Amino acid sequence: MSSKSLIWLCMVIGSTIGGAIPNLWGATFLSMSSVFLTALGGIVGIWIGFNLSR
Repeated sequence: MSSKSLIWLCMVIGSTIGGAIPNLWGATFLSMSSVFLTALGGIVGIWIGFNLSR
């Protein structure tokens, strides 16, 4: 797997997990916490994918 594909995969997984976490406390799909955690999960996923691809 190329490094670019790994970074994209980790970003998608991270943003999906980050967006699903607010559902645990009953937040709606487009709440501010869901949007914020989706972005944060994507950034963390990119960081993890970058470090794994090295």
